[in-house]
Amino acid sequence: MTIWHGSNLHRLVEARLGPVETSVLFDTLVIDPAFAIAQPAVTGSELAMALNMLLFADLLRRVPSGADYVDEMVTAGGGIVFDHGALRTIRFADRPTGALPGGVDSFRRLLEPLGYRLAKSYPLPALRMTGHAWCHEEHPETLPQFFVSELYVERFSPAFQAAAARVFGATTDPLPASTREMLEVIAADGAVRLQEAAAELPHLVAAFDRHHPPCALADYDLLLAESAEAAWIATEGNAFNHATDRVEDVEALAERLRAAGKPIKPKVEHSASGRVRQTALRADPVARRFRDGGGFVTRTVPGSFYEFISRDIDPATGRLDLAFDSSNAQGIFAMTKAA
Repeated sequence: MTIWHGSNLHRLVEARLGPVETSVLFDTLVIDPAFAIAQPAVTGSELAMALNMLLFADLLRRVPSGADYVDEMVTAGGGIVFDHGALRTIRFADRPTGALPGGVDSFRRLLEPLGYRLAKSYPLPALRMTGHAWCHEEHPETLPQFFVSELYVERFSPAFQAAAARVFGATTDPLPASTREMLEVIAADGAVRLQEAAAELPHLVAAFDRHHPPCALADYDLLLAESAEAAWIATEGNAFNHATDRVEDVEALAERLRAAGKPIKPKVEHSASGRVRQTALRADPVARRFRDGGGFVTRTVPGSFYEFISRDIDPATGRLDLAFDSSNAQGIFAMTKAA
């Protein structure tokens, strides 16, 4: 922990979380020592790491089962290798999503200035979605990837499309002009002043949230009837759907968690190459308010979850296989169908 004190990364995170939670987070995550630097300017990769750390902490606050697992790992002397975070977006065929650019474009404008590049897109036909994997160009193995999926509204029924327009049409843009200007500077110059980065970082974190009003219960049910994923976005928005721990042997871990009575997925998903294997805990339930008549009602719905992944070396490159797999993703997405 001592190497981090005074570093740009530590200062950025501490400004948001305070000293106690920051200390715990740095003791929890395995972080590339390349980020243990202190200088007047913050690079895109430093800001990206700070953003990922804050989003990981936010997910643990919302996912008790994941927080329990992490606590057990850290108590036993282990550390968490944060592999990737996943989020879901909405894309209309003929218009933006309220005030947001459609689908993955709402996060492209944020990820690219921080040094991320679109690595590959993965069709998810059973879900009428596509997943887009964003990998950091400078630190591909040590900066978490982002798996940003988008759901195509026009591929559903007219009733679904009308409900989606009512639910997502009022979405607001969480990035103020000052944050967009900061992203332009960091994209052009590669760095930005520490004070400016610290001031705008909360707005970057806020982008990973819900930015439309509570929806009508009738509209939620219309979405849910055709797409559990659309219904999830209706209540959770663009929050991290899950965060993923990169582990050495996901099969052995799954067996251990199952024996301990944890709500683990029944099977481990294997990629076509066999080099990427994934499983997850079931989504934790959350209480959400819905408009109903002239008032509000509360319903328990699936929230976010915690995932595990093992990656082998790709013999073609001699490096860690950072790919994803369409079949794996569709199997993992099912974790939010029942809480």
